[in-house]
Amino acid sequence: MAVVLYDTTLRDGTQREGLSVSAEDKLRIVARLDDLGMRYIEGGFPGANPKDTEFFERARGLELACATLTAFGSTCHKDTLAGDDAGIRALVATGCKALCIFGKAWDLHVTETLQTTLEENVRMVTDSVAFLKAEGREVFFDAEHFFDGYKHNAGYAIEVCKAAAAAGADAVVLCDTNGGSLPHEVLRAVNAVRMSLDVPLGIHAHNDAGCAVANSLLAVDAGCTHVQGTMNGYGERAGNADLTAIIPALVLKMDDDCLSRDQLKLLTEVSHFVAETANISPNPYQPYVGASAFAHKGGVHASASDRLQGAYEHVDPGWVGNLARVVVSELAGRASITMKAHELGIDLSGDEKTAGKVLDAIKELEHKGYSFEAADGTLEIMLRKETDTYEPFFRLESFRVIAEKREDGKVQTEATIKLHVAGQRYIATAEGNGPVNALDKALRIAIGRFYPHLADIALTDFKVRVLDEKKGTGAVTRVLIESSDREKSWGTVGVSENIIEASWEALVDSVEYGLSHPRPDAPEVQESDDLGGS
Repeated sequence: MAVVLYDTTLRDGTQREGLSVSAEDKLRIVARLDDLGMRYIEGGFPGANPKDTEFFERARGLELACATLTAFGSTCHKDTLAGDDAGIRALVATGCKALCIFGKAWDLHVTETLQTTLEENVRMVTDSVAFLKAEGREVFFDAEHFFDGYKHNAGYAIEVCKAAAAAGADAVVLCDTNGGSLPHEVLRAVNAVRMSLDVPLGIHAHNDAGCAVANSLLAVDAGCTHVQGTMNGYGERAGNADLTAIIPALVLKMDDDCLSRDQLKLLTEVSHFVAETANISPNPYQPYVGASAFAHKGGVHASASDRLQGAYEHVDPGWVGNLARVVVSELAGRASITMKAHELGIDLSGDEKTAGKVLDAIKELEHKGYSFEAADGTLEIMLRKETDTYEPFFRLESFRVIAEKREDGKVQTEATIKLHVAGQRYIATAEGNGPVNALDKALRIAIGRFYPHLADIALTDFKVRVLDEKKGTGAVTRVLIESSDREKSWGTVGVSENIIEASWEALVDSVEYGLSHPRPDAPEVQESDDLGGS
């Protein structure tokens, strides 16, 4: 029996600190999760806030290929019948075919948080599940704080689960709500419940002890057939179980059919889509879907991977829609340089002399403070210079930057650039909110008329790293710039004791890389006739 995947990114995931998505964002994410093949997508807590109310209203009649949209809520309140409970009625009003409700499985929470009796809590669970089943809905019961409850009063925790099962719950989900359980504790508890209940079991793990993925996979091995989690592990505190790690582990390592192999190939794309929609930078070190998940930096690793595919990869990166890549650094060997050049469209195969020269240059530059791991743009320009395939788009004569602090407290920066482009000399001046911004504006004024594609290129990130703090203001500075033309992104690097010079170096590489890789729909380069010079 294939594991049933239940995504709670749009409810539990949004409890992550600093994460916020609109109702429109939620609808877009639902569509992508459906493409991925998710069986259930939890949309939120109807009635809890205007955003979730809007989402469920707009989601009515939503046609999904694989997924069933699910609404989340709690059992009825104490001393209240399920049919009279406002929260239960709000769940039914969503029109969702599947509903998930949580109830307390830890006696401490029953008596202290709910301030009711253990018997009344069991009644609340029974009445709520039975009422929703009578409404013709598929009902999942989340046994909240189950594992902590099991440690303190195993008999009562199991009794709550039995009550939900007897009332008709389609699955009883065991929740590690505080996220502190260890794998052997989860295994012991799941085995005990499995011996007591004849209903599908599920697992809902949080990651406070760093065990959410391991706990989820071990629960499956022990008999759970329903797995709840979030994309990228988003969630409150340390997050939830990360479905981007759980899913490939199930499919590729545990031979489970929760997703097809074709659907699995969408995993990296969907992971990054969710991250970008939530305005969170994708984690490059994330297992399976991170940009560094299949990156080879050491020369021995890269060389072995080139000769024997998979020598240093636990799965084929293409199976999860990711890519293997070579990271060039001072640790690289000639094989790494050749492979990286091929990745960048430069053929160095059989040219050990050039590969050796590039390798020596990289080691020397990294000794001075350069880092090419996040600067493929600079690395490609360097490779093209070494192979005589580099053609500069302009030649700098000089630049000057003036910063002026005025009596009113305002600081104004002005940059003047003198350069040669298309056989003519040009001078351009621009003001900016800082030296790099002013230089960028002046450069665009000077060469933008020749290269219309420049308008599509934007600086998206700017990082400064002081390399030798002991030298104070005279320390060497490394500047990393990330740029994008709305279709692709690239990084460039500059190093100097002068932060403006380092910034200029990275800026020029950024512009030249972008201009040498125009988008397919980019406008043609303009001729230089009668455009005027200096």
